[in-house]
Amino acid sequence: MSTTFTLDTSTSRATPTPAPMKRLTVPAIAGRKGGEPIVMLTAYTARMAQLLDPHCDMLLVGDSLGQVIYGLPSTLQVTLDMMIAHGAAVVRGSYHSVVIIDMPFGSYEKSPEQAFESAARIMAETGAAGVKLEGGEAMAATVAFLTHRGIPVVGHVGLTPQAVNVLGGYGARGRSDEEQAQIIDDARAIADAGAFALVVEGVVETLARAVTDDVRCPVIGIGASNACDGQVLVIDDMLGMFERTARFVKRYDDLATRISSAAETYAGEVRSRAFPTAAETYAPK
Repeated sequence: MSTTFTLDTSTSRATPTPAPMKRLTVPAIAGRKGGEPIVMLTAYTARMAQLLDPHCDMLLVGDSLGQVIYGLPSTLQVTLDMMIAHGAAVVRGSYHSVVIIDMPFGSYEKSPEQAFESAARIMAETGAAGVKLEGGEAMAATVAFLTHRGIPVVGHVGLTPQAVNVLGGYGARGRSDEEQAQIIDDARAIADAGAFALVVEGVVETLARAVTDDVRCPVIGIGASNACDGQVLVIDDMLGMFERTARFVKRYDDLATRISSAAETYAGEVRSRAFPTAAETYAPK
């Protein structure tokens, strides 16, 4: 069910003014299985959350911020403090979407107790609706531990970036019958453990369809075809901020070129003293 609201964008405030609005809930997302596709994008700042919030059902504060925001070589260097800081900003900048925060590498794998301690910090310090963690059958007990203690969980199977060193790269998963069977088992284990939604990344179309048909929770695809119950993309990829993106990314704009052009124009006006003009200068009394 769609929600109609307006947003005060007359200033650059980080906090939007809903009129009127009610934030979606975890049960509402869980109930979208087989229904209207779920719209999800990543967000890392309050202002971006404000702009995306009216159009999305879910906002993901992804550990992809390591590469997108901090210029790190992978997600493995992302810390819990980084995720909490950006997660709190996205929650402050949104009123409609369900906000989910990635649990970074090393913050949950040791034990269910470690995962709960990390997830409890995320929930308490950000106000987010839930957390996302990577892994299949090996993480099922952790998912159950968290959900039984009141922490909503989104699972993540298929291509799992935090395990890139084990996987040997970022290539598509599910090309062999053996790998397809394992990913289906992983998805089923995480869904049965209580995850309210499941991200499936970088898998062949037949596998995406099989997983979506097999599990009872909504499946959100990224590089997993339109057979899924919804889609997610990294916002900077979708907006064309990078010259190179994965095959599954559709670039809906070319902001990199537009930003560079604007900066070039500004630099030229500064050097020629065309900026600032009288319009941008304070007059004496």
